[in-house]
Amino acid sequence: MTTTVPRTSLTRFAWLSIGAAVLTIGLKASAYLLTGSVGLLSDALESGVNLIAAIVALGALAMASRPADEDHTYGHDKIEYFSSGVEGVLILVAALSIAITSIGRLRDPQPLEQVDLGLIITVVASIINFGVSRILLRASKQHDSITLEADSHHLMTDVWTSGGVILGVLAVGLTGWLWLDPIIAMAVAINIVWSGVKLVRASALGLIDTALPAPEIAKVKTILESYAHMGFQWHALRTRQAGARRFVFFHVLVPGNWTVQAGHNLLEQIESDIRREFPLVTVSTHLEPLGDPAAMADAKLDREPVGEQTP
Repeated sequence: MTTTVPRTSLTRFAWLSIGAAVLTIGLKASAYLLTGSVGLLSDALESGVNLIAAIVALGALAMASRPADEDHTYGHDKIEYFSSGVEGVLILVAALSIAITSIGRLRDPQPLEQVDLGLIITVVASIINFGVSRILLRASKQHDSITLEADSHHLMTDVWTSGGVILGVLAVGLTGWLWLDPIIAMAVAINIVWSGVKLVRASALGLIDTALPAPEIAKVKTILESYAHMGFQWHALRTRQAGARRFVFFHVLVPGNWTVQAGHNLLEQIESDIRREFPLVTVSTHLEPLGDPAAMADAKLDREPVGEQTP
C-alpha cells in the first residue's frame, strides 16, 4: 500500500541526485586526468549525463506536484513518464559515447599513469552513487514515483560502469595489456544498454495508458466480489496509472427495483474500500439496472453506437 504525501516533497530527492552528480563528475574527471584511462573518461562522461537527467527529474517532479486545473483535470502526474523516458534515452546515449570512445582508444592504446590514486578516487565516487541510488530507489517505491526509480537505475548504471572500469584499469596495471581498458569499457557500455531500453519501454507503456499491474487489478476484483452477496453484478472494469495516481472505472448493475439511494450507498461502500487499498486513486463508477439490454451493451471497452450494433 502506498502513502499519500505532498508531491512537492519529492523534489528534495532530485536535488540530492544533482548534488551527487556534480560531486562525482569532479572526482571522475580528476581520476581521468591523473591516469589517462579511456574507461575513466567514459565514466566521467556518464556522470555528466547523470547531471542532465537529475535536472530533468527535478523539473518533472516539480510539475507533477501541481494540482489538477481546468486544462488538466486529471492532474500533471503523467509528466513523470516523459522524465523517465528522457533518462532512458540518456542512458543509451551514454552507452554509445562510451563505445565510440573505447573504439578510438582500442585503435590507439595509451599507457596509464598514477593508476592507484585514480582508482581510489573512482571508488569514492562509486560509493557516493551507490548510496544515493539506494535512497532514490527506496523513495520511488514508497511514493510510487517512476521518475525517482529511473534516476535510481541511472545511478546504478553508473556504479556498474565504474566497477567495470576499475576492473579494466586493474587488469591493465597487472598485465600491461593496454587493449584491456577499452575492451572492458565497451563491454560495460553494452551491458547498460539494457537499463536504458527498460526505462524507455516503461515510459512508453505509461504514456499509452497501460492497465494497472495484474496483482492490483486482482485486488480491485476481490473488493467487488466481496459484495456479490448483495445481488449485483459488475463489468467494464478499466484501469490505468499516471505516475503515482491510479484510475479505476467500472459499471455496477443492481436489481431494477432498487432505489437510487440504495444503489448510491453500494457504490460509496465499494469506492471507499478501493481508496483504502490504493490511497492515491481516482475511482469512477456507473450505476445500471440488471436486465436492461442497454446495460449489457457497454460491457466491452468501446460501446457501439445505438442502431449500429452488429447482429
